[in-house]
Amino acid sequence: MKHFTKSKEKLFEEFGTNLKGLSNSEVEIRLKKHGKNSLVEKKKDGILKIFFGQFKDSLVIILIIASIISFFSGNEESTVVIILVIVLNAVIGTVQSVKAQKSLDSLKKMSSPKCKVIRNGENLEIDSSDVVPGDIIIIEAGDVVPADGRIIENFSLLVNENSLTGESNSIEKSDMILDYHDSALGDQINMVFSGSLVNYGRAKVLVTETGMKTELGKIAGLLDNTIESETPLQKALNIFGKRLTIGIIVLCTFIFGVYVFHGNTILDSLLLAVALAVAAIPESLSPIITIILSLETEKLSKENAIVKELKSIEALGSISVICSDKTGTLTQNKMTVEKVYINEELIDKKDLNKNNKYHQLLLNSCILCSDATDTIGDPTETALIHLAQNYDYSFKDIRNINQRLSEIPFDSVRKLMTASYSIDNKITIFTKGAFDSLVSRFTHYVDKNGNIVEVNEEFLVEIESINDSLAEDGLRVLTFAFKYADENKALTIYDENGYIFLGMIAMIDPPREESKLAVQECIRGGIKPVMITGDHKVTARTIAKNIGIYKDGDMVLEGVELEKMSDEELEKNVDKISVYARVSPEHKIRIVSAWQKLGKICAMTGDGVNDAPALKKANIGIAMGITGTEVSKNAASLILADDNFSTIVKAIITGRNVYRNIKNAIGFLLSGNASAILAVMYTSFSNLPIIFSPVQLLFINLLTDSLPSIAVGVEPKNLDILDEKPRDPNEAILTKKFTSKLVFEGLLLAIFIIVAFYIGLQENALKASTMAFATLCLARLFHGINYRGQKNVFAIGFFKNKFAILAFLIGFILLNTVLLTPALYKTFGITKLEPINFIQIYVLSIIPTILIQIYKAIRYR
Repeated sequence: MKHFTKSKEKLFEEFGTNLKGLSNSEVEIRLKKHGKNSLVEKKKDGILKIFFGQFKDSLVIILIIASIISFFSGNEESTVVIILVIVLNAVIGTVQSVKAQKSLDSLKKMSSPKCKVIRNGENLEIDSSDVVPGDIIIIEAGDVVPADGRIIENFSLLVNENSLTGESNSIEKSDMILDYHDSALGDQINMVFSGSLVNYGRAKVLVTETGMKTELGKIAGLLDNTIESETPLQKALNIFGKRLTIGIIVLCTFIFGVYVFHGNTILDSLLLAVALAVAAIPESLSPIITIILSLETEKLSKENAIVKELKSIEALGSISVICSDKTGTLTQNKMTVEKVYINEELIDKKDLNKNNKYHQLLLNSCILCSDATDTIGDPTETALIHLAQNYDYSFKDIRNINQRLSEIPFDSVRKLMTASYSIDNKITIFTKGAFDSLVSRFTHYVDKNGNIVEVNEEFLVEIESINDSLAEDGLRVLTFAFKYADENKALTIYDENGYIFLGMIAMIDPPREESKLAVQECIRGGIKPVMITGDHKVTARTIAKNIGIYKDGDMVLEGVELEKMSDEELEKNVDKISVYARVSPEHKIRIVSAWQKLGKICAMTGDGVNDAPALKKANIGIAMGITGTEVSKNAASLILADDNFSTIVKAIITGRNVYRNIKNAIGFLLSGNASAILAVMYTSFSNLPIIFSPVQLLFINLLTDSLPSIAVGVEPKNLDILDEKPRDPNEAILTKKFTSKLVFEGLLLAIFIIVAFYIGLQENALKASTMAFATLCLARLFHGINYRGQKNVFAIGFFKNKFAILAFLIGFILLNTVLLTPALYKTFGITKLEPINFIQIYVLSIIPTILIQIYKAIRYR
């Protein structure tokens, strides 16, 4: 193959392409021939493997032991029911695992990398997976190279190929032919390889290999692209599950001994111990958590927040600081030119004179010192193209007439872009950038009469005053300069001096309408919003004040001032700083670190390649889905599909509600199970007949732990959660307060279950067990109402969660079906009930919920 030894002409001929790119019909043919540009992923577990994996849980193993004991006790019906429940739970878990994988695949597709390609002579943005051999792609700083290719045009390209070569240093690339046929991968400087990171510059590349044929594809078999880690919540639940298993074994052994001591047979004692084990196990806890997280992840993606990792949902609820970029996130990212300063005069954008030589030069500079089109590119550059179009300047015509000779791409350190052209037989160099970066490089300027004169102190004071004045009005100012060169040569940063000041263009990126409300909601929720921008200090403060981020008494810090601060000084003042202006991406790491040292959970937004370290450093890295580079998206844990600050706030509200709902679901399950355990313990210590059979408890758990607990877990968002402070992520799920609440509620339910047992015991033990079974089942269905929120159900909205009502009705119907079907009596170990018994069961079941709701109405009135 050795494409690095071939000329561009030979490569064009070999791949049947040219600088205008492939046609759409040719792309279709090549896609069929070469397939998608993607790596073959590791084979996923099959359904059978997932299914049998559900039986590894320690709690399930206890249930299997319970079924074996039940079988040898001669109770075949109980054995069958227990096994059916175990299998049913495994099926539910399998279905959910498959569904979750599909959801993650869908999210992966939504966040799939994009790349720029030339087809039919037009610049397009497509999914990287649709790239084919022969495509002409454009890569620039921040991009991940989508496929292997030969560089056709090179503009100061620096690429990090660490993923392939292990070399961390960036490699300076070239478009020249290499003569060495045995060059190692790292020495093929006119080639780029899939998965590499573009650190600097820009290039046009002819794609030579895609998919598994790329250098990365060749070693894909050694890569594991689907690494999944447990979330903190899952880890906590796993620890909880193991501790619960040990607790159940100890408790059951103790109760078994107590029952034998009371003179019961070993078999009866074993059955009681089995019943207690079944009562204690929250069989459906794990799948319920997965279902809740999966559903909320899906909802977030529909709200333009793509969560890459499930753990991010939990962490979202803990965020106490959001450090957000201004452009596009807090603002509309639609720059429009407002004012122009040229020939020592500040004029409206409509008052440029096409007959003025330097007005023409400025409009040409807007097009030539830019890589944007009227629809694609940096919003600032797009605004410049629109300004030129307003004066009938065609960017396509001007760029076709004037071919770029050399360039120095924009970067966040220099804050400049420079390009050279041959115009009227003169080598003309245009530069645009930040005022602060250019002001010291002027030697001359164009005066009001159109003469080029030497720069003097008076002129510098004037343009600085104009710049400050425009910035105070919230306008972003770009400064333009030019000069003539004697010869055509490759530009370097050392050429960016000795300029003629041409003019300044002031534009505005209006705040998003929803940003103000989102900022207010942040402050209400105890979250500190911080704005980070590359704008002038005065501009930044004006915009931040309009949005509500900056308040009187707050500090505004520039990057230069930040550099002079020690880490200790920054940590001392960071909570007072609301705005960072003229900040480079490298400063963001220090800002995040300072907040984290104060114990705050910090979210950081970013879109550039240099933002990646800060996104990784932050507790929650948030990348821009529209303007963000692939590197920033890879480093982030949350991607904003709409680049909107308000979407972050929505995600935080969702994160807080998700944690609240999960905790409520856990509380509902454990308090219900506690009521059954306390009832079993009471009857065992009192030497009363067995209150519940294992089958009854399994039916109760299946009926009340599944749909009702899921209903609790999907309770709709409540904005009142913003009245709470961000939660401590290190706080245990079962705090002393929460555990006390569970035990109290379990005891309250147990009292009325035992009352029902005694009512039935007046006739016989079987009726007592039936009454207790029905009361426990119905009481737990009613108890789901108590876990729909902190306030009473009518304050929350009784019909707000329709799924909760449906879950209750299904449970109520199924319970009464069992109680009224004689054919099921033997299986469930129950007997016929009289109408009065049904009334007693309904009344006893609802009393605990009425008492809890009255307490909530008084407590949270």
